[in-house]
Order: sequence, then C-alpha cells, then structure tokens
Amino acid sequence: MEFEKLTDYIEDLYQDYEMMSTHEFVSRTEMKEFCPVIQTETARLLMLLLRAKRPEKVLEIGTSVGYSATSMARVVKEWGGRVITIEFDEKVAEQAKKNFEFAGVSDVIELLIGDALELVPRMDGRYDFIFLDPFNDIYPRLIEDCVSLLNQGGILVADDTLFPVLKEEGLDSPLHEYNRRVAKNSNLESTILPVGDGVTIAVKK
Repeated sequence: MEFEKLTDYIEDLYQDYEMMSTHEFVSRTEMKEFCPVIQTETARLLMLLLRAKRPEKVLEIGTSVGYSATSMARVVKEWGGRVITIEFDEKVAEQAKKNFEFAGVSDVIELLIGDALELVPRMDGRYDFIFLDPFNDIYPRLIEDCVSLLNQGGILVADDTLFPVLKEEGLDSPLHEYNRRVAKNSNLESTILPVGDGVTIAVKK
C-alpha cells in the first residue's frame, strides 16, 4: 500500500477543515531555519485527542516555531485550558512568540525557554496531556519524568516515533529506545500510529 496515496486521500477529505496547515503556518513564519514542525495530519490527531480528553493543562516539550502549540491552544482555549511549552533555542522561541500573537493564542500559552532535561524534573503540578517533540536524542531521558507528571488516565503523545524505520535510524536510535521503554512500561497502555512520521500514544493506568 502506497503511503503517499493514503496521505493525499486523507488530506483531500479534510481540505476544508478549520485549521491552519503546516504549509500555511511555515510560509507565514519569518524565520526559515528551525527544527521541523509536525505535519498537518498529526496536528489534527492532537486536536482530536484534546477534544476527547479536555485537559486543563497541556505540557509540550519542543516548541520549535509554535505550530503544534498553536494548534493545541486553539482547542483548549474553548474551555479555558492552557498550554505550557518548552523551547531550548531562544531565537526560535522569539519567533514562536510572534506566531502565537499572530494566531491570537498567546494569552493561553506559557513559553518556557531552556533545557527540558533540567526544567521538566523541577516542574510542579500534574498534567492530563503531554506532547513530546524535542531533539530525538532526549526522548528516552524524559519518559520517567513525563509519566510522573501525568495524572491517572493522562495521555502522553510523542511525534516522529517511526523514524527508526522511515529514516533508517535502526534499533540503536534514541527513538527506538523510547518506543521500547513505553511499550514495556507497566504504568502505560500504548500503541504507535502511522500518522505523519509516526505517533506513539500512551495512557497512564
């Protein structure tokens, strides 16, 4: 089965969906060199999960220029929710702030600048939804802290998790290690969906 045909079919069905596509968002961004953002179909999945869960607080690790945070903020704003997002690069974070203002969601997004490996272990409170999209090598190092921050029934979503196959990174890659740890974590129920570059979804028992 040809993956591109499937993607084209799905995108054609949802071409009138009320959301900004990845292409539209990136084309309006002044900065042109930054970590890739999630694909449009991944953003739709996040928005669908958020509507089902209706979390008050969402934690995102890996802001880039803010496409995923913007997509999520537009949903949680409907019931007074907030998105807390972490970005390592200050210049990229400044561009994300501009994009949040342009999209009209800056009032529901808190942007933290710094190393997620230092910030996440020190975070207070619990979350019902966490989205991971940082540098690939730190995924496995964030699992335990993310699971600790999740409430029972909370959802942990990670992007790019089929890179070990799609990018031929193999079984020695950090993303494969992340998938392995999630699959074997007794506190989580999980699966991997072939959406975008792969999305691993886990629910805390």
